[in-house]
Amino acid sequence: MHRTEGRPVKTLTSGKIRGLTQASNDAGVFAIFAIDHRDSMRIIIDPQRPDRIAAQQMTDTKLEFVRAMAPSATAVLLDPEYSAIQAVDSRALTGDAALLCAIEAQGYLGDPNSRETTLLDGWSVGKIKRLGASGVKLLLLYRPGSTIATTQEELVSEVVAACAAHDIPLFLEPVAYELDGTEAPGTAQFGSDRRAIVCESARRLGALGPDVLKLQFPADTTAGIDRSECEDACAELDEASPVPWTLLSGGDPIDSFVEQVRIACEAGASGFLVGRTLWADAVRARGADRQALIDSFVRPRFTELADIASDAGTDWGARYKLEDRGPANDRRE
Repeated sequence: MHRTEGRPVKTLTSGKIRGLTQASNDAGVFAIFAIDHRDSMRIIIDPQRPDRIAAQQMTDTKLEFVRAMAPSATAVLLDPEYSAIQAVDSRALTGDAALLCAIEAQGYLGDPNSRETTLLDGWSVGKIKRLGASGVKLLLLYRPGSTIATTQEELVSEVVAACAAHDIPLFLEPVAYELDGTEAPGTAQFGSDRRAIVCESARRLGALGPDVLKLQFPADTTAGIDRSECEDACAELDEASPVPWTLLSGGDPIDSFVEQVRIACEAGASGFLVGRTLWADAVRARGADRQALIDSFVRPRFTELADIASDAGTDWGARYKLEDRGPANDRRE
């Protein structure tokens, strides 16, 4: 398992410690089921006419997965539009798993070269905290040195400050993108750039003060996994990240993601978040067919990932210490 001796240890406040503890297992490792997707879920349900998917269908689908998967997860990541309030009010999300709530307005669609992240209208860090969430998640398209990088960094700093004010952890998810068609995912150019992009993103954005980074795998695995190369890339990423980091699935094939989680956790990751990789086929199914896929594929493969992460992952607390408040600094009334 990765060791953190010699690293600077950051101070973490009590509210954030509580939130991260709720969202992780006893080993301090995250096994998070993510179904906060919006646009991408509509496309999976109906690729031809995603705009026809009604809000109630989105909610019903998401809550079905929440009920099925919350007992196996340390936390469930939901969105404010279709699932967070609904999961709480319907009691679909029980005490088995913590609630993480997304705050960004958009998902994965659009032109990443021209689009900046915006926060969901009518929602704030304070509102998410009042809902009872254990953490806030912010996704942003990010490429160091791009035309929107500075603006994206300013938004991160804004949300970091809000999370500090409300004493709730921020899970930050930077998603790299290609600059032009010549380096699309799967091409040699994007593959060679991926490691540098992911590591530099972790270094720059981690320095802004998020509590956990939710990161892409730092090596291109479209042609298979070169274990030595992947281990080196993950070791570099672990050194680059100043805060605990977790691995996101990004829709990669499950067998590949299982190995990615194993390699990442052995290098120092504190767990994983998985979404479309597990639930995409089940979302397309209906009724008994969907439940059969949940029982035969979604839940057992999630458990496999959770076991790997728990065995090999690094306790997020290794990079933090409890704020030393003492009796004189106790702000409780």
